[in-house]
Amino acid sequence: MNRSRRVKILATLGPASHDEKSIEKLFEAGADVFRINMSHASHDLLKQTVERIRSVEARMKRPIGILVDLQGPKLRVGSFKGDAVEIEDGATFTLDMSDAPGDATRVQLPHPEIFAAVKPDHRLLLDDGKLQLKAVRVDDDKIETEVVYGGKLSNKKGVSLPDSLLPVGALTDKDRADLEKALENEADWIALSFVQRPEDIIEVRKLVQGRAGVLAKIEKPQAIERLDEIIKLSDALMIARGDLGVEMPIEQVPGLQKRMIRMARRYGKPVVVATQMLESMITSPVPTRAEVSDVSIAVFEGADAVMLSAESASGDYPVEAVEMMDRVAKSVESDLNYRSIIRAQATEPEATAADAISAATRQVAETLELSAIVTYTSSGSTAIRVARERPATPIIALSPNLRTNRRLSLVWGLHCVQTGDPKDIEHMVQGACAIALEAGYAKVGDRLAITAGVPFGTPGATNLLRIAFVEAREN
Repeated sequence: MNRSRRVKILATLGPASHDEKSIEKLFEAGADVFRINMSHASHDLLKQTVERIRSVEARMKRPIGILVDLQGPKLRVGSFKGDAVEIEDGATFTLDMSDAPGDATRVQLPHPEIFAAVKPDHRLLLDDGKLQLKAVRVDDDKIETEVVYGGKLSNKKGVSLPDSLLPVGALTDKDRADLEKALENEADWIALSFVQRPEDIIEVRKLVQGRAGVLAKIEKPQAIERLDEIIKLSDALMIARGDLGVEMPIEQVPGLQKRMIRMARRYGKPVVVATQMLESMITSPVPTRAEVSDVSIAVFEGADAVMLSAESASGDYPVEAVEMMDRVAKSVESDLNYRSIIRAQATEPEATAADAISAATRQVAETLELSAIVTYTSSGSTAIRVARERPATPIIALSPNLRTNRRLSLVWGLHCVQTGDPKDIEHMVQGACAIALEAGYAKVGDRLAITAGVPFGTPGATNLLRIAFVEAREN
């Protein structure tokens, strides 16, 4: 099954969609990668869902990526008498360590790390930013605050700290257990939530040891301050606009989205745009015009993938949401302005053989109007460098490693096929032409651009560009 679009669709699975039949329908509708959110999944459900995806993959005969999203630290207030209270603007409200039920003047905050991080004048946002407190006085076990924006506050609502750097890593004990289970089940990507510093990525990489790609979710202002370092250490990036929009001025998020997409592309790292893309389709069969525009902007900007969250996990119209995203993406990519916008965002290749050949391949393919670019890749790095160039020509990524193909299913424009390493250059050309012909990307008499590394099977050693004619296969 070939996709006629370049941007990939990442669909979250949940109660509305994690049975095998639903997964197959979502794939047929256009989903390329499936996300399993460990905030809502047990280890048994994780294993079952992976098995169902792999069953669909075998039937569809196409590699399907699996992304396991770790929950990360969840900071929440305690409980109240009567389950909820009304907090007035300008009132004094205290957060403390006492487990006594809260009232309109105080509530438990069972997180010692917060007391160590918050300073006077720091903001504390409650219930997804609906209420805002400002710290006035901070002790070891008590934070006195002034209520900037009040309202109703109920049990166990979340706490965000946009001004405070927490003295803890991004991994909790639950995350470590979930990570180990994800790796046991051969997840292709591990998404790390609430990244604050490069050290968070380093910690996860030590545990993963190359068994999966590490994707950094950017949803904290502290991560923006060290974005360059975090991108370099990560295998991919997710722009998690929901939490980012809570902890930062929401009007800054669109500009940050553009900046992060361009930075990720410059470094050759896949980038996913996520959160509330077709939010109204949780309960409606059609999205709003603003949501369609939002998805279109991400595609125009050259994002590798766009993500559905509750729309496909728990919404009433999961398949319709994927179909809508697929249609919007196809429409954008056929727009007369698409190519010029994508090219205007290109960055200079790095001074490496792989980057130089990838840039040359794009130019040769477009100048000669070649039918496809075929890239042999062991680790996936060669294919990612070609995709970084965002060529107008279709890209076929050939790898002997099924897990590489699954991981590359997140990357812009790649049609991934499992194949053995070629014996020699002639065998390479014959194999590339046969696969391009069989996949429908070329016909007899067309020309292809082929990139590879010689000697074959050496990861990251791209040093060859070949133009070949597609010839009729002998019976």
